[in-house]
Amino acid sequence: MNQHNQSSLDPEMQQRAEAMYTRDRWSALLILAVLWASLIYTYIAVPHGFLSSPIGVVLLIAGVLLLVFNTSSVLAMLTHYREDRDHIYGQDLRNLDLNRQRLRERELALRPAHVDTDPGAP
Repeated sequence: MNQHNQSSLDPEMQQRAEAMYTRDRWSALLILAVLWASLIYTYIAVPHGFLSSPIGVVLLIAGVLLLVFNTSSVLAMLTHYREDRDHIYGQDLRNLDLNRQRLRERELALRPAHVDTDPGAP
């Protein structure tokens, strides 16, 4: 964990980790907003006579609980990601860099011989 706010990442990796965290945060908040909008739309679109029946009350309570628990879990996830950003995203970035390096090495190994020759050479 990131205690005392010390980072184990170099500045370039910190910047990349922050960019990944920002992208993840906005994605999570967008998905949460879509969930809220869809359940609010459903509540508005359903005839209110249905919501006065016992099944309607159960569905309304279930919808409210769904929103409360999903919202709290997304906010807790974002807090955890923020606190442990260097570890979580540092591992991802190191693995991404290793995979890119392996792909580059593989591409170089598979290049035809004529590509690596000097065009001006006899």
